[in-house]
Amino acid sequence: MEPATPADAAAVAAQLGRPPRGLRAVAHRCPCGNPDVVETSPRLPDGTPFPTTYYLTCPRAASAVGTLESSGLMREMTARLAEDPELAAAYRAAHEDYIARRDAIEVLPGFPSAGGMPGRVKCLHVLVAHALAAGPGVNPLGDETLARLPEWWRKGPCVSIGEEAGEEREESA
Repeated sequence: MEPATPADAAAVAAQLGRPPRGLRAVAHRCPCGNPDVVETSPRLPDGTPFPTTYYLTCPRAASAVGTLESSGLMREMTARLAEDPELAAAYRAAHEDYIARRDAIEVLPGFPSAGGMPGRVKCLHVLVAHALAAGPGVNPLGDETLARLPEWWRKGPCVSIGEEAGEEREESA
């Protein structure tokens, strides 16, 4: 984890098409150098709980994950959780890791982790963000989803920010 710089915040705003909410840190950088996962505060500035601690910001990565979601992969993964006790145990451990990381920032009593953990798969974007932030071996279904993704960074940065934060230049996709 590294603190988000003004240039990072500008890159994330360009990626999302809006200012980031609750931005705390850069949790992972794309091979192109831009943030692709950010860590968010458990509560937004207005006090609203926001349990999505890790947020996938790169639009190319998010689009590729969306394609996998629309393929029925979440339904397949959820079915596997019911059939494979080892996978279910590893996914429960991923859930516990996610909660522990969020609780280290601020405890949100009664709020679930994210992505459907630990009993189902509801959002691959969150699982991928957690896998990138935590590293390999922590979230088995996040790792599995990452392995299915194309190299979204191959065409270069999704956005380019000038030396002064806010000098955004869109790169061709």
